[in-house]
Amino acid sequence: MRVGYHRDYWIPLPERHPFPMGKYPALHAILLAEGLIAPADVVAPDEVAREDLLLVHTPEYVEQVFTGELAPDTAKRLGFPWSAALLRRARLAVQGTIDASRRALDDGISANLAGGTHHAFADRGEGYCTFHDVAVAIRVLQRESRIRRALVVDLDVHQGNGTASIFARDESVFTYSMHGERNFPLRKERSSLDVALPDGLDDAGYLARLEEHLPRCFEQSRPELVVYLAGVDVAAGDRFGRLALTKSGIGERDRHVLEACRARGVPACLVLAGGYARTPEITADLHAEVHRAARALGP
Repeated sequence: MRVGYHRDYWIPLPERHPFPMGKYPALHAILLAEGLIAPADVVAPDEVAREDLLLVHTPEYVEQVFTGELAPDTAKRLGFPWSAALLRRARLAVQGTIDASRRALDDGISANLAGGTHHAFADRGEGYCTFHDVAVAIRVLQRESRIRRALVVDLDVHQGNGTASIFARDESVFTYSMHGERNFPLRKERSSLDVALPDGLDDAGYLARLEEHLPRCFEQSRPELVVYLAGVDVAAGDRFGRLALTKSGIGERDRHVLEACRARGVPACLVLAGGYARTPEITADLHAEVHRAARALGP
């Protein structure tokens, strides 16, 4: 599988900042060490063009991020201190998802070793999400007439509120979010399909709900591309998760989504979304489960 990765997906953050920036290089290293990717499979993105960001985001917000002149409330919601490195990282990650989406259409499956920034709205960032990479990628592919319809499968523990807002009145994009009912964001947006989960849900309960609802998503959306946000903050012990999935349960979840895509002949683009395990290395190992599942399915 070809994957998008750039060393500048990692940037320095203030000491004790809660975001696990180290998971990006750690995941890249794990995938190479396990032979899940070869060096030749790694494609480094360029920075996304401003005109592509404007397919989703307002000119005012894009200008604020490019210049670093964020409104105080916007900066607080974002959760990252602005820097030129942050801007570059955000632009690289968006282009990484655009490129991975194009590769998915060509290869059947591809991944970006970043992305899934589903809390970004058209006019603001939020929850460590600067620009909405998935929305921009879908809009670019629609502009290129490579797809008409897409399905966003968001299994991060937090609702994809930015995704729901951006595509709220767009029947060409079906948004499916299965998330913690009592978790961030406290005010939920309305996705095409929201499945709210109780605190402490285990593997069996989680997988039962996924198996119940995922076929309906395909039936209603008839997608030409699935973008899968394979967040791992559903894992037991995640700092911000509140659910209780095991590593094997996450792997089974990922296998189920990929098999559903394969059975229907729909290309899949994989992005990371969230994960806040005890260390960035543990988080990265959980993120690697979707790549292990993809390898197990074979070509």
